[in-house]
Amino acid sequence: MSKGPERRRERREPVFDSGDPSDVGLRLSHGDRAGGTMARSGRGGDKGRRQKPSRKRSRSLIGRLISWTLVVGIWAAIGGTGLVAYHATQLPPIDQLSVPKRPPNVAILASDGTLLANRGETGGRSVSIKELPPHLPRAFVAIEDRRFYGHFGIDPLGIARAAFRNLTSRGVSQGGSTLTQQLAKNLFLTQERTASRKIQEAILALWLEHQYTKDQILELYLNRVYFGAGAYGVEAAAQRYYGKPAREVTVAEAATLAGLVQAPSRLAPNRNPEAARARAELVLAAMADEGYIRPEQHKTALMEPAKPTRRAGAGSANYAADLVMDVLDDFVGTVESDISVRTTIDPVLQAAAERSLTEELGQKGAKFGVQQGAVVAMRPDGALRALVGGRDYAESQFNRATNAKRQPGSAFKPFVYLAAVEAGLTPDTVREDGPISVRGWNPENYSRDYRGPVTLRDGLALSLNTVAVRLGMEVGPKKVVQIARRLGIASALQPNASIALGTSEVSPIELVGAYAAFANGGFGVVPYIIAEVRGPGGKVIYRRTEGGLGRVIDSSAVAMMNGMMRETLLTGTARKGEIPGWEAAGKTGTSQEFRDAWFVGYTGNLVAGVWLGNDDGTPTKKVSGGGLPVEVWSRFMKAGLQGERPVALPGSPGTRVASASGGRSSRPAGAQAGPDPLTEFFDKLFGN
Repeated sequence: MSKGPERRRERREPVFDSGDPSDVGLRLSHGDRAGGTMARSGRGGDKGRRQKPSRKRSRSLIGRLISWTLVVGIWAAIGGTGLVAYHATQLPPIDQLSVPKRPPNVAILASDGTLLANRGETGGRSVSIKELPPHLPRAFVAIEDRRFYGHFGIDPLGIARAAFRNLTSRGVSQGGSTLTQQLAKNLFLTQERTASRKIQEAILALWLEHQYTKDQILELYLNRVYFGAGAYGVEAAAQRYYGKPAREVTVAEAATLAGLVQAPSRLAPNRNPEAARARAELVLAAMADEGYIRPEQHKTALMEPAKPTRRAGAGSANYAADLVMDVLDDFVGTVESDISVRTTIDPVLQAAAERSLTEELGQKGAKFGVQQGAVVAMRPDGALRALVGGRDYAESQFNRATNAKRQPGSAFKPFVYLAAVEAGLTPDTVREDGPISVRGWNPENYSRDYRGPVTLRDGLALSLNTVAVRLGMEVGPKKVVQIARRLGIASALQPNASIALGTSEVSPIELVGAYAAFANGGFGVVPYIIAEVRGPGGKVIYRRTEGGLGRVIDSSAVAMMNGMMRETLLTGTARKGEIPGWEAAGKTGTSQEFRDAWFVGYTGNLVAGVWLGNDDGTPTKKVSGGGLPVEVWSRFMKAGLQGERPVALPGSPGTRVASASGGRSSRPAGAQAGPDPLTEFFDKLFGN
């Protein structure tokens, strides 16, 4: 019995033997041996217990870090997914998403097919990537998105690189957007710089990559990206800065255009050539690094950098382009896709007309107090060959050639004389040049003197006012109005005595159009500028066929009128306009107080008119029709007729009367005898 308590006191609890890491058995010890063992085990155990908690704590800390990292990562993924999902809901449903239709462009071409101007929101037509030289799209890939063909719409490496550079530069110096992301932004989103927009941009980029091939995405990008100056797409940019289609740009020009999209205003080659050149050199280096251009191409592009150009007549051609847009809907209706409009404008004549007007005004405008002018030139069939509506289109887009109504002065007298000829008078008929009074109105000649009896030939050549008024009253003002209407004057005309001196206002285009009947042998014309319209794929939408107003002047009357107006350049008020080797005729005109100065003249193949004056109607410093207008006309005609074979005027001895349709004396098929089509044209043009 006495041994029970002792044995219970000698009992030892099991312990780990730390002496051998492999010995994890339990031992029971009794007496001194057990105590000694426990002593040893206790020392060994103390040592083990001092090391084991540290190892456990280290493992526990790492575990907790991993655990928390996983938890944070999971929650971040959940949060990110939720954020993406939320912003995705702010977009249209994916099954309803589609690339917005590009606004249509109207390419307005000269008669030879060269571009005069673009009209529309984009500034140029859409082009296929197959049309472009390989170095053009590659330039954009090289500088904007080198891994374009390798990523899935988002470039993590590019984003990381951009983030690192932005952090090291202490500011936003580089973006990580891919070309696909930039396209998504241009197609669907605003330009605001927010996290929300960037998330939506990424979502849309993934959708684009799923729907389109890489080349299709690049083509969409090249046709939508903005290049400044109203140019959207590479075609518009190539035309805007280099005056050529995108398919013809050089390596240096391609590099400049690719560099331009980063900052169109700051890097425009026509505004900041040095900055544009520096940026282009970076693009060229990137293209060389990627193997997109050969070393010799790189060297040539550096030695011969791109230079912006300005096409001859490019400024004034916009007046012609505006006229096209004014009348285009009458031919094709609403424009819903890219179209090209081939006009009758001759780029050489357009440039010559612009140069003649601007040089004359530049040299003498200030001296004679005249600020503005207009030039209209057309073939005898009414096809407009040049149209300059003002001194500088950039300063004023008002088209004085088509929209300005001014008093023609004596340039209106041919209609009075034609009425007299049709009434039976001839160029040799004599009328008195002397004082005349019509109900208290006493018209005088420009020279304030009188010649007495003169022939009609001399009266018209010398622009004698008293003779014109006598003839006007003799045939009747209403008859004069009827004649003018028949030849194409659509503006409101007052049938009074002063109409003989051109007191009713007209526009340059209608006055020149009326004179065309004298140049073509007596056929009325409708001035026109559109020859053909083509839609997508070159499909012909409209093509002009021959037409006109039919014969409006008898051939014998044409011959007499041309003979009299020929004298204007030989012995009359337009002697400075004589063109050696050519038969030319015309008439000068000066309105009251020298407010307007005119000359309309013609040969057998070209009719042109010049108006000079001031927009506000203030008088010039005695500019008459026989002065500056004749000089402008002469400059233009000499340039326009250079290299042409001289053509005789209709009715000249030994020549056959030519028609408006190029020499045929028969009435053009489908032509109408009345003036209604012409009236409708001018009603449309002037808004009457």
